[in-house]
Amino acid sequence: MGKIDTVTKDYMKKNTVFADACNYFIYGGRQIIDPDKLQELDTTEIAVPFGSGDEDFVQKYRDLLKAATVMMDDEAAYLILGVENESDVKYAEPVKAGLYDFLQYSKQVQQTAARHRKANDRKGHDSGEFLSGFYKEDTLTPVITLVILFDSKTWDGPRTLHSMMSTKNPNVLKCAADYRINLIEPAAMSDEDLDKFQSNLRAVLGFIKYSNNSDALDAFLSKESSLHNLDAEAARVISMCTNTQIDIDEDTEVVDVCKAVQDMNNKAEQKGLMDGKKEMAFKLHDEEGFSFEKIASIASESLATVQRWFAERSSTVSQI
Repeated sequence: MGKIDTVTKDYMKKNTVFADACNYFIYGGRQIIDPDKLQELDTTEIAVPFGSGDEDFVQKYRDLLKAATVMMDDEAAYLILGVENESDVKYAEPVKAGLYDFLQYSKQVQQTAARHRKANDRKGHDSGEFLSGFYKEDTLTPVITLVILFDSKTWDGPRTLHSMMSTKNPNVLKCAADYRINLIEPAAMSDEDLDKFQSNLRAVLGFIKYSNNSDALDAFLSKESSLHNLDAEAARVISMCTNTQIDIDEDTEVVDVCKAVQDMNNKAEQKGLMDGKKEMAFKLHDEEGFSFEKIASIASESLATVQRWFAERSSTVSQI
């Protein structure tokens, strides 16, 4: 996995964040899924349907599952897939997400069959049940897969399996299974939607949503108090997914994102001012013949600074 994949997955593995995402999408923000009752599942233990002997086939799907975070409680199994930017929008995402679901169902069927073999409880069940290992009274735990787009752009990939089909014939499509992805997309969220989150996922998704609109981002920073004391893992997601330069040491536990953004803006303003002074200096020297001393006075900079500007320019030109 890439660095952004790793950062987002580590963040989503936090029970409070994972439960918050599921509660938002499934229950409209009501706190139904209890973080303390979530149990993480090891995706490397999920077998390929019905035990294919093709090692390349097996490895392909195990690699796919590495990108997923999977947890379950007494009600359902939940998977979260992170998509970090628009270039990574999967135009076959309905197929991929559906595959995750059915791999989970396959695992449940295999676990049930193993349980029956261990219990040796064939009595009263026909040969079809025995051979499949799944009895009439057995049930499956629902599997819900969420796709989170960690980018400010709008999702432009397909959202349903039917939308990927080559035909639009309604008679054909009604007989072909459909699958709709469950998408959390910051760009499509309103402020009311963001307010439904109870963890710092609200701050992360809100920052991502407004990251390309400086005025809207400033407004969000001013009202989202959690950004002044944000968990370091959440801050890393913001930094990586929005290309915001936030210095976060390995041992840092909390980050003042608002201050980091302000510092970044101040540096950008200072650089812009300095670049403007350099441009003015070069023009005054080259076109007007001003001396370095006079330019230093006009620019309110030291003579040494002005001389360094011209030395750097000369060095750059000589390297071309």
